Amino acid sequence: MTTTLLTNPPQPPTCQHCGAPLEASVFDDVCSEACHHAGHTAHTTPAVVAHGADRSEPLRGTEPLSPSTAVEPAPEVLEGELLPDDAEDAALATRRAGESPLLRARLQSLSTSPEVVHLRGLVAYRVRHAPQDAGRLCWFALRGHARWLSKAWRWASYGDLRADARTARLTGDSQARRTAQELIRADAQHRWAKLGRILRRGIGIGLLLTTLGGVLVLVDASVPRERMWPWLATLYTLLAFTGTVLTWVLKLTPIAWLSAAVWEGRERTPGVGFLTRPSVEDPDSWIDERIISQALAHLSITPLDRFFKNGGALVYTIPARLDGNGTSAQIRLPMGVTAEMVAAKRATLAANLGRAVLETWPTQGPEAGVLDLWVADKGKLGTGAGQWPLLHDGTVDVFEGVPVGKTQRGAIVPAPLFEANYLIGGRPGQGKSAALRTLLLGAALDPTAELWVFVMGQSPDFAPFRPRLSRYAMGMDDTVAEAAMHALADLLDEMERRGKVLEHQPGSPPKTSRKLANKPGLGLHWLGCWIDECHELFQHPSYGQQAAEWAVRLIKRGRKYGISLLLATQSPTKDSIPREVTRNISCGLAFSVADHVANDGLLGSGKYRAGIRATELRMKTDRGTCVAVGLTEATFELLTTFYIPYEDDIDHVTPVITRAMTHITQLRRTGRTAAVGEGPEPVDVLADIATVLGAERRVRTQVALTRLAEHNPTHYEGWSFTDLKTALAPYGIEPTKSDGLMVIRTEDITHALTHRHHHNDTDSDDDAGS
Repeated sequence: MTTTLLTNPPQPPTCQHCGAPLEASVFDDVCSEACHHAGHTAHTTPAVVAHGADRSEPLRGTEPLSPSTAVEPAPEVLEGELLPDDAEDAALATRRAGESPLLRARLQSLSTSPEVVHLRGLVAYRVRHAPQDAGRLCWFALRGHARWLSKAWRWASYGDLRADARTARLTGDSQARRTAQELIRADAQHRWAKLGRILRRGIGIGLLLTTLGGVLVLVDASVPRERMWPWLATLYTLLAFTGTVLTWVLKLTPIAWLSAAVWEGRERTPGVGFLTRPSVEDPDSWIDERIISQALAHLSITPLDRFFKNGGALVYTIPARLDGNGTSAQIRLPMGVTAEMVAAKRATLAANLGRAVLETWPTQGPEAGVLDLWVADKGKLGTGAGQWPLLHDGTVDVFEGVPVGKTQRGAIVPAPLFEANYLIGGRPGQGKSAALRTLLLGAALDPTAELWVFVMGQSPDFAPFRPRLSRYAMGMDDTVAEAAMHALADLLDEMERRGKVLEHQPGSPPKTSRKLANKPGLGLHWLGCWIDECHELFQHPSYGQQAAEWAVRLIKRGRKYGISLLLATQSPTKDSIPREVTRNISCGLAFSVADHVANDGLLGSGKYRAGIRATELRMKTDRGTCVAVGLTEATFELLTTFYIPYEDDIDHVTPVITRAMTHITQLRRTGRTAAVGEGPEPVDVLADIATVLGAERRVRTQVALTRLAEHNPTHYEGWSFTDLKTALAPYGIEPTKSDGLMVIRTEDITHALTHRHHHNDTDSDDDAGS
């Protein structure tokens, strides 16, 4: 223990928690102004003040301190232990370091926010390149003055007009040369006349201002400000303020002049930043046309090498620009060079651009000689797609699409389901079934959709969907294959039935639609059939050949009737997937595959040669990322799919299915119980219109539509004027105007019914006579 000799008066009490001085009038254990953490006792130096004590008086049992009194300070107590003085400061510092965990958490969250991280990286980049930036700014200033001098000389010497005269002389066009010379003379006369007018006006205004200034100076020197008229004193105040502003303007003019010169002399090459040029050696840099051209010049492609050797310059039909998480450009290649030749050198191109192979995607553009190039920013791929947008709320319209993932550009892709068939594949464990599950979960959120699922293996991936499925079978035995075969046969029958139903609709629409799908009685809703591990079905010894034939028929013809097949496999070979299936599939998703055979088996023939390659995706590292074709208008998309967990006691699928079930009143089921071609009972539109018109001579078309919807909601609900007009056209009836309103006349309907009955009776007599 040490002894301290107090030579100064006692110090005021301080807060034990934050160390702030406490006023004598504060009777709390903490300072309310500087600290909001209760439960800490205040202390003084060197004595301890008890809670509630009068801090203006000495403590009971103690004597007032004097300079000659030696006092032994009270030891610090921490969790019931007496600490010596050498550990007291350390303990107090340790306690204060942990006083505000909330503040530390907020500061840590702020320091790790994307904005702060970006700003910190930008500042660090500028600091590292400060010498280069200073040199470039000096060079920009010199080049800016040179450009100004060049523009001034061109203006003073009529450079543009003289260039036109020289061109006319070289081409032998005497009339154009004479015109250019006359323009030079006329412009010189006009320019000198304008300069003379400016000088005359300038001299006049200068003399006037000088005279006024002299008078004001004389008045200010001879008359005190207090004796001047108020307006004159105000004028002098304004003049003084103007003089101060002009002084600062003159001081700032050199800075403004230098800034303008730097801006004038900046680098103007497309894709180049203000201070730095993109460089492959710089890991923080980006991609521009110059780097792309240099990378293409070192691919060892003979026609391309010859082109650059002869001084050729590439034509960028779309200049390099930011595109999502990377840079895209479109280049017209020189003669003798195709986009496939560049795609074949993808690894070399990636190395030349300073990127990984997966970050470099050269593909064929709209023509064979046009290269579409997309280069990812370093480290931006593989960050995941984030949370599925419909995980907690929202519904889906299958005629619009289901959000399935994000592209390499960061845009959410709505995968089309109507008029689309899918083939999804890849090596085991790379996200194939998860993508299929995402599509199924999205379709389940459409109350009008009907869903069938067949899993050709022992996998529980789709078990939570059972309440929402009209058909479901899972297993490795022949019963599942047989159930899938019956499903394909039922889909073929359903396709024929829907075709006949469409024929009886107004206008005979060529395909189903959202409007027709909303009418349950028609049975024209979207119907999707999912088959996981479909290669097991196509390679089945008993059902394989027939299943392949029926699947191809459905893929070719079923799309416009609202029937889609979604197939998934981990064995996309020519033996496991029928060639006609691959040829006619509209949407393909390829996760990591082993070779070009599997790549083209999923994405279509020739995709590997065109540079669209899922072989570049890495096992496990790129899990959940696939190469997709047919989902957007682009040739391909590098798609990171949404992942909806259903494993390790984490189930985000069941809540979505529960939510989906609340949106539907009756599960739609299509089966073979109905005879082939059986549809809803035929509707006699003409007779129904006659019924709703009643005894009235004419009825407004809008009123007739309302009455028809009340008479037969299943058929007429949602009808428009166009539907009504189309239904009446075969009978030669057309709505007419009466008092400015479109109406249907009862006389026309009655005449059409009478004529139809008479025509039917005549046909019956003819048949009986024959």
